[in-house]
Amino acid sequence: MLETGMKAPDFTLNDKDGNAVSLSDFLGKKVVLYFYPKDNTPGCTRQACAFAKEYGEFQKKGVEVIGVSKDSTASHQRFAEKHSLPFILLSDPELTAIQAYGVWQEKKLYGKTSMGVVRTTFIIDENGNIEKIMKKVKPDTNAAEILAEL
Repeated sequence: MLETGMKAPDFTLNDKDGNAVSLSDFLGKKVVLYFYPKDNTPGCTRQACAFAKEYGEFQKKGVEVIGVSKDSTASHQRFAEKHSLPFILLSDPELTAIQAYGVWQEKKLYGKTSMGVVRTTFIIDENGNIEKIMKKVKPDTNAAEILAEL
């Protein structure tokens, strides 16, 4: 179980254009790393659009925003184009980062139990350490809460 102060697990995943991106590429910069269940679903779209709306503010603070889901790079590309998302979306179909960050969990919906990504956001400091963990975040307010935190 990851905790505040721990080294953030490094990973390398492909972005929407198929380029390999590693968390360690951002050492020296603060990173907002958010995990979400699925492209183009109502909550995930609201969350991504809220980050897009505030992206200029994150940039002013020197903070990179990275979204991760198990969707394909092609799905991420369509999602980013459809909603004009300016930040990095990473594809994790093998659940490499998703499991390393402990966000692949049992979920209950309408009485059915299944495994899935629990919406979670990590703030990672310039040295690659976890500064804050926000669990079960609300899609509409997540970006604003993080900006207030920074």
